[in-house]
Amino acid sequence: METALSIVLGIGLAAACGFRVFVPFLVVSIAARTGHLVLGPSFTWMSSTPVLIGLAVATALEIGGYYVPWLDHLLDVLATPAAIVAGSVLMASVVTGVDPMTRWFLALIAGGGIAGAVQALTVGTRKVSLLSSGGIGNPVVATGELFGSIALSILAITLPLVALALVVWAMFLGIGLVVRRVGGGGADRA
Repeated sequence: METALSIVLGIGLAAACGFRVFVPFLVVSIAARTGHLVLGPSFTWMSSTPVLIGLAVATALEIGGYYVPWLDHLLDVLATPAAIVAGSVLMASVVTGVDPMTRWFLALIAGGGIAGAVQALTVGTRKVSLLSSGGIGNPVVATGELFGSIALSILAITLPLVALALVVWAMFLGIGLVVRRVGGGGADRA
């Protein structure tokens, strides 16, 4: 049961990486440092003071960057592969009760996969915002992504099963919206 919960926790944290790369790391670092989260033995470095300070600075820069019109696009280009790596690393840091090969396999497939999927949906949302508002709506999207990353990170640590349910629901909703958007555009032309 503990292994299954750690996998669910990892999926929630990986999904949060799809919204913002550094926010989940900062939340995990704080939670580990305060004793609310136990990291795998090879990941205890994440709760050290230098890492905590570095993550706080990186998080602040990432958050600020998404409010600069041209920089948000550049960050999306960089964040897509970074989110996959971050989701994999965060999942590996919390999965317990399995051998290292299985842990990294799960981390790469489930953690990297879910982080990449969420990141793709956020990039799509930003593109829709850009095309429909000329970029004026992008700060609203950036704020929603920020709060989504914070809330999902905290929820994954405190209520992992609720976080998983939210991730599954959001993925179905997001994919459904994309399918309707793409499918609806083709139907209008017919």
